[in-house]
Amino acid sequence: MPASAPLPCIALIVAGGSGQRFGAERPKQYLDLLGKPILRRTLDAFLSHPRITGVQVVIDPAWRAQYDRAVAGLTLPEPVTGGATRQDSVRNGLEALAALAAPPARVLIHDAARPLTDAATIGAVIDALDETPGAVAAVPVADTLKRGAHGLVGATVDRDGLWRAQTPQGFRFADILGAHRAAAGLALTDDAAVAEQAGLPVRLIPATEDNVKVTTPDDLTRAARVLMAGLGDIRTGTGFDVHRFTEGDFVTLCGLRVPHDQGLDGHSDADVGLHALTDALLGALAAGDIGSHFPPSDPRWRGADSARFLRHAADLVAKRGGIIAHADVTIICERPKVGPHRAAMAARIADILGIAEDRVSVKATTTERLGFTGRGEGIAAQAVATIRLPG
Repeated sequence: MPASAPLPCIALIVAGGSGQRFGAERPKQYLDLLGKPILRRTLDAFLSHPRITGVQVVIDPAWRAQYDRAVAGLTLPEPVTGGATRQDSVRNGLEALAALAAPPARVLIHDAARPLTDAATIGAVIDALDETPGAVAAVPVADTLKRGAHGLVGATVDRDGLWRAQTPQGFRFADILGAHRAAAGLALTDDAAVAEQAGLPVRLIPATEDNVKVTTPDDLTRAARVLMAGLGDIRTGTGFDVHRFTEGDFVTLCGLRVPHDQGLDGHSDADVGLHALTDALLGALAAGDIGSHFPPSDPRWRGADSARFLRHAADLVAKRGGIIAHADVTIICERPKVGPHRAAMAARIADILGIAEDRVSVKATTTERLGFTGRGEGIAAQAVATIRLPG
C-alpha cells in the first residue's frame, strides 16, 4: 500500500516577549546575530524544513516595525497579537490556528530566541507525535545540582532523570489547544507543563547544547560562535571599478551623496565604492561580476541606486547559508576629500549588508597626482570582501 501523506504540522513561533533580562534597546528576538535578526534565523530553520507545512508568529504589536524588518521577503500570515504572559501568547496563537478553515493536525511551539534548532531535532519531535500526544526537545542534566540556602549549599539534588527542557515542543493540535484552554491563568513555564497539567504524556527528545536560547549577551556570543564553527569555508573576493568625471555638483561614494564640482559618469549612479564591493562579494562566491547580474545595456539600471546591486550580492551569500565577515573599500582620488565622510560611508555599507559597523572599513588614498586619478579625470575604488560559507 502507498505510504500515507504526512500530517499537516504548523510551527508556532512565540516572539511576543520583551527580553528584559537581555537589557537591550529592543527585544532580543530582533537583535542581529551575525548580520541577520535572531527571529529571522529561527523562522528560516522552520520554513526550510520539509515537514513543516506552515509558520505562524506571535508578536507584541509595539514592535511591529522590527518584526517587518526581520521577516522582509518572507511569505507569512499576519502575525498574532501576544498576551501578557508567554502562556497567554501561545494560547492566542493556538486559537488563531483553530480558526483556520483547516486547523493543523500537529503543532510545534518554539521560542523565537532559540535560533539554532537543527533539522534533525525538528524531525525527531514530529516523529514522536506518531506515538505520544506531546514531545519536547531536552538535554539531560550533566552538572551536579545544589539547592542554596542564604548563599550556602543547603543540599545536593539528585540529578538522576533530570532534563533541561528546550523548544521545539510538539503536540497533537487538538490536545494542546484543549490543555491551554483549561490551564488559562495558571502561569505555567512551558507548554510541556501545560500538557502535564492536562494529564497528557510528553516524550523527551534528546537535543543538543547548541540549541541555545538567547537570554543574555553571553548567550548571543555563544550562538555566534556556534554559527561560525559551522561556516568553515572561508573565501575572499576582490573588486575594482573606475568612473570618469562629468558635469555635476555631487558624486555618490559608498552610498553617500558627496558635494563636488563634478559628477561621475555611469549607467547607474556611478558609485565606484559599491560597485567594487559588489564585485568583491560576487568574486568570493565565484558568481560572475556586476555586469553579468546588472547589464549596463539594460535600461532598468539607468540611474539605479547601487545599494540594490550590493544587497543582491549580500542576498546571494545568505542564500548559500553564509555570512559576510568583513568588507574593505579603498577610494582612489585626489578629490573630493573622503576623510570627513568615512565613518558615514562605513555605516551605510554596514546597513546595506546587514552587518556590524566594525566589520566594514573605508579608506582613501591618492596616486600622488600620477595617472588618470592624479590628473583629476575620475575616481577609482578597490575592495576586498571575506565571506564564510558552510564547509
